[in-house]
Amino acid sequence: MRPAPTILHLDMDAFFAAAEQAAKPSLRGKPVVVGGLGPRGVVSTASYEARRFGVHSAMPMAQARRLAPNAAYLVPRFTLYRTVSEQVMELLGRLSPLVEPLSLDEAFVDLEAGGSARDSASARATGERLRHEIRAVTGLTGSVGLAGSKMLAKIASEQAKPDGLVLMEPGTERELLGPMSVRTLPGVGPATGEHLRRAGMTTIADLTEAGEDELVRLVGKAHGASLYRMASGHDDRPVVAERETKSVSVEDTFDVDLHDRVRVRTEVDRLADLCVQRLRQSGHSGRTIVLKVRRYDFSTLTRSETLRGPTDDPGVVREAAGRLLESLDTTGGVRLLGVGVTGLTDYTQEDLFAQAAADAEATSAVEGADRVAAAEEESEPRPEPEQESGTEAATERHWPAGHDVRHAEFGAGWVQGSGVGRVTVRFEEPTSAVPGRVRTFRTDDPDLELSEPLPLVAAPPDPAAPRP
Repeated sequence: MRPAPTILHLDMDAFFAAAEQAAKPSLRGKPVVVGGLGPRGVVSTASYEARRFGVHSAMPMAQARRLAPNAAYLVPRFTLYRTVSEQVMELLGRLSPLVEPLSLDEAFVDLEAGGSARDSASARATGERLRHEIRAVTGLTGSVGLAGSKMLAKIASEQAKPDGLVLMEPGTERELLGPMSVRTLPGVGPATGEHLRRAGMTTIADLTEAGEDELVRLVGKAHGASLYRMASGHDDRPVVAERETKSVSVEDTFDVDLHDRVRVRTEVDRLADLCVQRLRQSGHSGRTIVLKVRRYDFSTLTRSETLRGPTDDPGVVREAAGRLLESLDTTGGVRLLGVGVTGLTDYTQEDLFAQAAADAEATSAVEGADRVAAAEEESEPRPEPEQESGTEAATERHWPAGHDVRHAEFGAGWVQGSGVGRVTVRFEEPTSAVPGRVRTFRTDDPDLELSEPLPLVAAPPDPAAPRP
């Protein structure tokens, strides 16, 4: 524990939903729910207006629609969220070299390491200045917790929500923690919380009164000792600037169970390619390929294969995932697929070259056999391909709810909804003073196209630019 509250925890308020409200003037002050919109979709983030109806993250989207039928339901726009997150992390980096991101919207900062704070007064001033800068740069709000440890700083930021700042003075931890629920402590989930409740412990003060020996008896040695330390306010974990990546994975839940084996393999290939993209973005390669399959009855199967060396080759990952798929029975239907890579390492050129050489050798053998087969087929007459109708040949354009579009005549807008060959667009921008007008187009309208998100805050005018 530090003698001064120089560890800061920032948590952006309802981040995804708040970003959507900032981008869409017509949704400001109204309930907004972001997540998967299919029958099996899950709520990712709900605005505070939607939370009043009981909607919360990780809730099935169907249940959220029943609770708040008039809310705006939008598909996530991670391009926008990552852009805003980078802006926020840049502000945190100005405070200290020790910034530990936990997600796109959450991070710890060691203010002492950056010389940004040395006591309670300077820590509070730094926190308030940070909140002001975040609002000015992104147009969004964040809640700040300040304390002498990471655990207490995170608890303080939860107490500060929304759009507030809470500072826990060192020495007052037990007094402040005492009346809080045991579920406030990290690692105390529903099962542990229920187990403690049955033992008569519902608040953190109950845990400290019970003592370490009793907690060890109830939940085990390691967990019990850790629980007692946390209940007493002790947490010596340092802020770590770079957290080691242990795995990279991608998974997808399907609206309807997949029964076609060819379709399942196609989805596995798609997920493998996405996984490799993330792997390369993180600057890693990996040795172990993991396939996750959740079947129609919710049973989950996981299979893995370890390669000779690390790879970031999408072909290698696709083939390995395909081999793993062949070992699983998916005849009853598949509701979720996932592909991951573990055993990560930095790029090792020798291993990658060896893997590529082995793959090239195998590919050459296959191509040789293909050339022989192709030569034999050349002597046989081939039927003329059937001409597809224009309607069947055209690929239907997809318009996700909430995503940005641009029309050749009406300019920038966003998708309110689509279906039955029509797409409804509201034409407004983040800087629009009033809600925009709504128009409906055919989904194949050549003047309408998806576009990149617009900045949430207008850039300040360049003083060097000539005046009109």
